Formats: sequence, C-alpha cells, structure tokens
Amino acid sequence: MTFHREGKATLIVSIVTGVAITSLLHALIPGWGTAIGVLLSLVLLGLVINFFRMPSRQIGLQNPADVLCPSDGKVVVIERVKETEWFKDERIQVSIFMSPLNVHAQWAPLSGKVLASRYHPGKYLVAWHPKSSTENERTTHVVEGEFGTVMFRQIAGAVARRICWYMKEGQELDAGDEVGFIKFGSRIDVFLPLDAEICVELDQKVVGRESILARLAHSE
Repeated sequence: MTFHREGKATLIVSIVTGVAITSLLHALIPGWGTAIGVLLSLVLLGLVINFFRMPSRQIGLQNPADVLCPSDGKVVVIERVKETEWFKDERIQVSIFMSPLNVHAQWAPLSGKVLASRYHPGKYLVAWHPKSSTENERTTHVVEGEFGTVMFRQIAGAVARRICWYMKEGQELDAGDEVGFIKFGSRIDVFLPLDAEICVELDQKVVGRESILARLAHSE
C-alpha cells in the first residue's frame, strides 16, 4: 500500500495544522494541552493517510468481456435510463457511492480506446442526489472496447471540490489502469449496453479494480 500523490499537499497541511494546534494547546494548558494536541494531530494525520491510501490490487478480470468496478463503494443505482450526452439512447446505469472511508482512486473498467474525456463544472449536491449525475461538477469518459462501449462519470459530492483524471481522448487503456481520483466524497456512474449482464446487486459493496461490475455481450 502506498500514499496517493494527490494527497501530498493535504498531508503537509495536516502536519502543519497539527503542530499549530499542539503548540497552542501547550501554551494554554501546559502538560495536558500537549497530550491533547498530539492526540488530535495523530487522529487528523490518520484520517488523511486513510483517505489517500492507495492499495496494491490484482486485476479481477475473469473474461475478456468483463467490465471492472472503476471504484470502491456501494452500489446505489441499477436502472435503465435515457443517456443524453454521448449515446443518446437507453443504457443501463450502475452507480457506486464512495464514503469518506473508501479508497477514492478510479481505475479503467475495460481495455480500449478513449473516445471522450470531458470535464463539466457544476453544483455540489450530495452525491446520492438523483440530479448529481447531470448537475454536479463531473467528468465524462467513454471507452470503446472489443465487446462494446462503456461510459463512466466521476461525480463530485457536497464536500468534494476537485476531480482528477489522467485520460486523454485517443489514448489506449488497459483494464485496471489508474485513471483518476476524487477528493472527499463522491460517486461514479457507469453506463452499459442494454444487453450487458449485470454482475452486482443494489447495496452491494464493491472493490475497485477487483470486483466485476458487468459482462458485455459479444456485440452491441
């Protein structure tokens, strides 16, 4: 397990803040103040390290038509929807909600060519709000693989203010490549062909890069 590069600035701020709090409490309450300050600093540092942790994981592909879960979290939506940005037709939407305790990195759900990689500024509704998919700060990524084309969105939540992504249009991805990171609470929406076999259930906890989200048919 390593510490994600997106958390380096936050780590420095947390250390400086911890030192400042400890110094202040030491000045106000010598003895006990120092102990309390150290404890608070360690708690803050632990939260930051936990949030930005980057575990080592094996890619969970079992079949070349498999679609990996692009993130950790809990499945909160599985439904048929009209997708209006790229496909402009009906798709199966599967949404994964990430709590602050989840790993917040994202991985490529399948191997293929990046057809689109776009950023959309927007609101900061809570991540489970139905309109967050189209109104929040978000990105849209479309990957064309051997067995079909999949779109997924990184969606900022009420606390998140920064979405990071590492894809470019025209780039070739391998399933399981790291493709992004969202800070402090977020959601991932995945849009699949209607004939895809969904391999997860509502309220299921999934592991990014390891859990199988769906299996594509041999043609769209």
